[in-house]
Amino acid sequence: MNRQRLISAMIFVQFALSSTCVGRGANAETLMKLTKWERGLKVESRTDKAGFAYFWFYEWHLFDAITKGEHTHGSHNWKWNVNAKGTLAQMNAEWLKMKVRAAEDGAIMTLEITNTTDHDWPEIAAIIPCFNPGNPRKPQEQNRIFLDEDHEHTYFLGADGLDLIKGQYPREIHFNHEHRPAIMAWQKERKYGTFVFSEKWPTSSRDAYAGLLVRESEDKKWTMGIAWESFISAQGHNPWKCMHLSIRVGPLKKGQSKVIRGRIYLLKGSKEDCLKRFKKDFFK
Repeated sequence: MNRQRLISAMIFVQFALSSTCVGRGANAETLMKLTKWERGLKVESRTDKAGFAYFWFYEWHLFDAITKGEHTHGSHNWKWNVNAKGTLAQMNAEWLKMKVRAAEDGAIMTLEITNTTDHDWPEIAAIIPCFNPGNPRKPQEQNRIFLDEDHEHTYFLGADGLDLIKGQYPREIHFNHEHRPAIMAWQKERKYGTFVFSEKWPTSSRDAYAGLLVRESEDKKWTMGIAWESFISAQGHNPWKCMHLSIRVGPLKKGQSKVIRGRIYLLKGSKEDCLKRFKKDFFK
């Protein structure tokens, strides 16, 4: 076993143990319920119809991840298996494996990805899942308390804490400050000095400092959020009223694998409550 695989295995075991602890002493009725959805999974409260959101895995590639190119379409045609109690969802593809465990305040995610392509992935390579309140073409299935029509309830984690994602352009993209030099170097190499996605996702001058996106409900009684321990960008307010927090899957050489931890939050409480849980989950 090489060093990279050993580190991945250690991380996986550590997170599996922490995942078990979250559910210890709690029966299925106290946990969120996981069900299969047309593009991934639905996470919902068992006791309150107001609490539900959708996880679309995954919509986009960035910067030569999986497919060569700056910004290319992903896929959601994965086979998900959900246990009878709705507490565990698993997806097992040749190069992509994912485990999602229900928690009392959302779900715990473990992603294992292997580079089976014919090119090495750079440090800024990323994939973008979509966390959203539902398909706009099926309004009867949407969670209207999370639509954030006025773009006043969605936040990323900036230099000074939670920062309203709405800026000069509501759909602008906030890059990870640690990787901005590599991202800007990529941009400078382009003929026109802009990204192919700049027209729809203008680059913000406000960087993201940790992998968290949160949205409070209109009445501020619920908060939905998504977190990844390693990320490249945070972006939202697209047609699906979604939240895009990219997962950094690079650098990854051909044949290598890595494990990345993630979290879905769906809780009764404020954005500050969600931030506290995020810090506890990822910065112990």
